[in-house]
Amino acid sequence: MNELDYLRQMRSLNRPVSPRRDLWAGVEARLDESSAASSRRHRARPWLMAAAIAGVAVLGGGIGLHLTAPGGGENVAAGTPWKPSDPRLTGAAVELDAARMELTQAMQDSPDSAALQRLLLRTERQRDRLRNLDKQAS
Repeated sequence: MNELDYLRQMRSLNRPVSPRRDLWAGVEARLDESSAASSRRHRARPWLMAAAIAGVAVLGGGIGLHLTAPGGGENVAAGTPWKPSDPRLTGAAVELDAARMELTQAMQDSPDSAALQRLLLRTERQRDRLRNLDKQAS
């Protein structure tokens, strides 16, 4: 078989071909099935919408309560010095404030240092724990 024969065969494939059986019966059956399934889906949507609205309302209420809840006097900036009411904690507070100030100065020299960022975060956590201890003691 040469190239001319291949071209003739390919041209013969370009002609329209009718199906061996009637396809419309199958198409109609599938359309009827999909319309029944669609009506079932539409019946479930009001419950879905109600659940979504309830979820959004609960989420919005929770956020609103969180934003309007009193902070318990914790509106002090992290950079301001803090003096605990319990004298036993005063020394630790002074040490933590000094460490925090040294770390912030070192961070100005190398702001991308991951080790300094971890140390500063650890110092802030210790300061928060110390504040919690002060609250419990008073």
